[in-house]
Amino acid sequence: MWSWKRSIRKDLRIPRQSDRKTKEKKMNNSEFIEVESNVRLHIRDWGKGKTIVFIPGWPLSHEMFEYQFTHLVKQGYRCVGISMRGFGKSSTPWGDYNYDVFTDDIKKVLETLDLKEVTLAGHSMGGAISLHYLARHKHARVARLALFGAAAPCFTKRSGFPYGLETTAVDEFIEACITDRPKLVDDFGKIFFHHENAVSPKMAEWFYDMGMQASPHATLACLKALRDADLREVMVKVSVPTTIFHSKHDQICPYHLGQALAAGIKEATLVPFEKSGHGLFLEEKDKFNTELAKFIG
Repeated sequence: MWSWKRSIRKDLRIPRQSDRKTKEKKMNNSEFIEVESNVRLHIRDWGKGKTIVFIPGWPLSHEMFEYQFTHLVKQGYRCVGISMRGFGKSSTPWGDYNYDVFTDDIKKVLETLDLKEVTLAGHSMGGAISLHYLARHKHARVARLALFGAAAPCFTKRSGFPYGLETTAVDEFIEACITDRPKLVDDFGKIFFHHENAVSPKMAEWFYDMGMQASPHATLACLKALRDADLREVMVKVSVPTTIFHSKHDQICPYHLGQALAAGIKEATLVPFEKSGHGLFLEEKDKFNTELAKFIG
């Protein structure tokens, strides 16, 4: 029996609904990697060449590195961004959120994509996670380490380490996360950059939305991980070329942290930034991208 729907579909070559679903499924699968049962990480994988694996900071996703991807891919690099579980579009399981879990997830992504000799590049908490990865997984598949405003070796002050934030300050963040997470994320955005007018209102809104996309459970758990982690014994064991990018005006991870990393990691290079805050990769993106490419070669 003649069907006008079949005729139109044939004449216009309209794909069947099942074909569209198959295509959409393939597209979606290409953006996600399963690291354990029912836990998938959202990734971005652009370009060809020497590979940079970007690890975002709390409470953001790999989308934060948009202006690194768009520039560095054109320069001949392969850029891979990983949104940690609990953040961005990645799965948000109820369970543990700590540096061990995150580094195991990174290892699974590197293995799945068969990435080798990568530059592991982490910002803030992502920097601490990257440092922890080298210790936990014996530098597996990593040739270089790049740390951007890293929350390491310790995010908070403690015996023998007079740098970083006061533990009580992070405890206040934790309480705010429990009672008024939107305000916490908004307040965090106000100290993320050198000053409130360092980026456009729309850029600030973009960052806020990205932070609010995170799981409340993951956001809270990672504040506790940041507060408690001590990577001083880890950093002295790093044996790959390392460059530390740190702003002198960083209000979240003070410049002293970058200096401590440079002193503790063998033959590490410290690149200071003079005109930015914690968001150096945006506020001074031209210098940042140039210095990162120079380091990788």
